[in-house]
Amino acid sequence: MLRPSRTIPNTPWRADSTWSIGAGRHHLERIFILIFGLSIFGLGDSLLIITGIGNAPWSVLAQGISLNTPLSIGAATFFISLTVLALWIPLKQRPGLGTVANIIVISVAIEIGLAFIPEVNDLYLKFLYIFFGIALVGVGSALYITCGLGTGPRDGLMTGLHYKTGVRVGRVRLGIELIALSIGALLGGTVGIGTALFALLIGQSVAISLGVVERLTTR
Repeated sequence: MLRPSRTIPNTPWRADSTWSIGAGRHHLERIFILIFGLSIFGLGDSLLIITGIGNAPWSVLAQGISLNTPLSIGAATFFISLTVLALWIPLKQRPGLGTVANIIVISVAIEIGLAFIPEVNDLYLKFLYIFFGIALVGVGSALYITCGLGTGPRDGLMTGLHYKTGVRVGRVRLGIELIALSIGALLGGTVGIGTALFALLIGQSVAISLGVVERLTTR
């Protein structure tokens, strides 16, 4: 039985610092896992977009921006990430290698997914895309988090605001997601059942994926 993890497992590939770059098998393994995790995260996001029945909250914003500018959804995701990263400055958050990779790799993976994953018209296949996409985002999150190379821009904003204001992490994250979702919806981004399912299931998807990683790496 798959069980959710309550903590971040200490994996063999976890870095000693957020800018741990060097030679050797462990360093190469860590970079591969980081890029692979972020890539399937982006592909999972693109699966929800393709269904047309509801994106993840930040993809609602990216799609809304793309509908009102010359930017593609992937490019809009990139510039949203840079904007969120700029908000770290007054919060005194420090990026890591994983932060930079998060901005670049997820944006590229979304573009690749939207370009090559076929669209489906059957409602059952759309739901299959949604559930598989949520699973991919969960697995991708677990892999990149356990590399220990720094949080993504949105997670860093969440923790920075938490430390600055004292408001609970969950409430801060909910507020940020609602702002992104609301702006994206006003700009024409797709909100629907996929959005609701993502919000409902993504936490459990990440927790279960962390539990699997913990089980596979604990001797």
